[in-house]
Amino acid sequence: MKKLLLSSFILITAITYIGRLSYLQLIDSSNKNPLEDTAIKAVYDYPERGHIYDRDGDLLVANQPSYDVMVIPRDVKPLDTIEFCNLLRITEEDFKRKFKKAYTYSPRLPSVFVPQLSKLEYARLQEKMRKYEGFYIQKRSLRHYQTHAGSNFLGYISEVNERDLKNNPYYQSGELIGRQGVEQQYEEVLRGQKGVKFIQKDRFNRVIGPYKNGIYDTLPVQGQDITLTIDIDLQEYGEKLMQNKRGGIVALEPSSGEILALVSAPSYDPSLLVGRQRSENYTRLYYDSIAKPLYDRGLIAQYPPGSPFKTLNALIGLQEGVIDEQTTFTCYHGYRYGRNSFMGCHCNSGSRNNLNRGIYESCNAYFANVYRRIIEKYPNASEGMKRWEEHVRSFGLGSYLGYDLPNGKPGKVPSPELYHRYYGENRWFATNTLSNAIGQGEVLTTPIQLANLTAIIANKGYYYTPHIIREIENDTIEKSKYEIKHETTIDPEHFEPVIQGMNDVYNKGTAKWIKIPGIEIAGKTGTAENFTKIDSVRVQLTDHSIFVAFAPVDNPKIAMAVFVENGYWGSRWAGRIAGLMIEKYLKGEVESTRMEEYVLEGSLEEEYQKPLSGKPFSINDGSKMMYPPGYGPYKPKPTRKTTVIDSTKTTPTTKSTETSE
Repeated sequence: MKKLLLSSFILITAITYIGRLSYLQLIDSSNKNPLEDTAIKAVYDYPERGHIYDRDGDLLVANQPSYDVMVIPRDVKPLDTIEFCNLLRITEEDFKRKFKKAYTYSPRLPSVFVPQLSKLEYARLQEKMRKYEGFYIQKRSLRHYQTHAGSNFLGYISEVNERDLKNNPYYQSGELIGRQGVEQQYEEVLRGQKGVKFIQKDRFNRVIGPYKNGIYDTLPVQGQDITLTIDIDLQEYGEKLMQNKRGGIVALEPSSGEILALVSAPSYDPSLLVGRQRSENYTRLYYDSIAKPLYDRGLIAQYPPGSPFKTLNALIGLQEGVIDEQTTFTCYHGYRYGRNSFMGCHCNSGSRNNLNRGIYESCNAYFANVYRRIIEKYPNASEGMKRWEEHVRSFGLGSYLGYDLPNGKPGKVPSPELYHRYYGENRWFATNTLSNAIGQGEVLTTPIQLANLTAIIANKGYYYTPHIIREIENDTIEKSKYEIKHETTIDPEHFEPVIQGMNDVYNKGTAKWIKIPGIEIAGKTGTAENFTKIDSVRVQLTDHSIFVAFAPVDNPKIAMAVFVENGYWGSRWAGRIAGLMIEKYLKGEVESTRMEEYVLEGSLEEEYQKPLSGKPFSINDGSKMMYPPGYGPYKPKPTRKTTVIDSTKTTPTTKSTETSE
């Protein structure tokens, strides 16, 4: 009886184990990844990325076929490495290094061995691939650019790295992912979904057929096309005007916040980052620490805004009730304050300037008085600065604005706390921060922020979040984000006199030499001080040229900001570029050929070499600052002394500088 019970127990236990194993292997695969089975091979089918179009439907980015040599290290058999390397045009050292990298990633999963073969290389290799077990060719698509412009906002695609693989299980080693610009921002939309086929092998590593009749196989899903807000004709023209110059241009449509142009100079041809030379070209671009072609100056570069910031101080002064249109201040070639501080100006000595003339003549004395009245309206400077800061931030300054591109900087808006750290709690006054009156203090802005400020003035008090996406194929955009009207703290009625002053900048002010026939433009010139460090010494270089504008005045279609590094003063380079781009956008062609020729032939490369000499450089020599023939007389500007905060020190520094335009 005991023997029977023992035999029965053993039999039942064996049947239970056999049944369970059979169920797990033959029936239940609910939580099983086919790739966990060493007899299963995955073959991926990659879809083409979505195309990219500009606002008028012009194709910017398409696709071209490419072929990657893949390897599954475990499946590789002994081969003639010399012949194989010659076919791939790599060295034996390259072969060993690539194989080791692939094996480290996974002995049984495919890795890219040699990426992006050309059609000719593929044809030469394809007929001999049968000789090299463990290697196969995977077809992919690479980007094919229909434009030489826009590399900064288009971005590029490259192989995933270890961080990508760790953060996103969708990707396998050797696959491609969007980097920078819209390629990165809209990666999931553009890439589509890869398909996969699972292949069953026997114990001799021979293909049997589809795993489980293909029930786990999936088809690829084509990437979606996207349409950008960019006007590619305007973009290409802006990049052409910025040749041999450095800086940024941002153009917006005020009524929608759509980005019409986003120029960063110097730039590069996006096709340089396609193909087998991509890595070499990227390395060369990345290590160019002087021109910085990969640095998106339109979104990242932070500059003092210079005199365009005066328009904002004018609006704050009107809102706070400390001035009106008729309020006048006398200018004596500048504004003297404190014991030894003088803010120089190019107005005639003794001139009495109201708001309109203060704007179109860019009078420093006028705006120094306005700024002091704003701050001194309140019981102490701290409270006045806090209120001033609230107004400034309502224009989107000091923030990333929320646009749909991955790069950016927030700029800087000074706060009372900043000055408390420098001077002590409530131990400072309006005069300690007076450079903020003319955009030369602790304020920093990016070109897109200044373009947005200009769009706000064009809209008389509100803006829509700047954005570059206009449409996604068969999809809806979160348009609610871009349809929200952001109101400023300034009442609409205060914008009209400021707009009139900006219009007079062209009619009789600092930009009267560069009027565009047939277009009424509202603009503001600016000059921003420019410092660098050479051998730990703070050196002043040639000022940056700045210009903001919108047009037409009565129905704005375009608002923009132009920064030209080391460009002397606002109307010399930035003003002309802004005028030409406005004419190009509104008329479709440029009739101001004389001005266009001057800009296209002009170069600032010599200016950019000066800091490299290691010698302090000053631009007070008027002989170096000449108008082109026929564009008006050169008028030397006096120097000023302005107290500002040097971020490298703990106390304010007094320095002599040129007058801000």
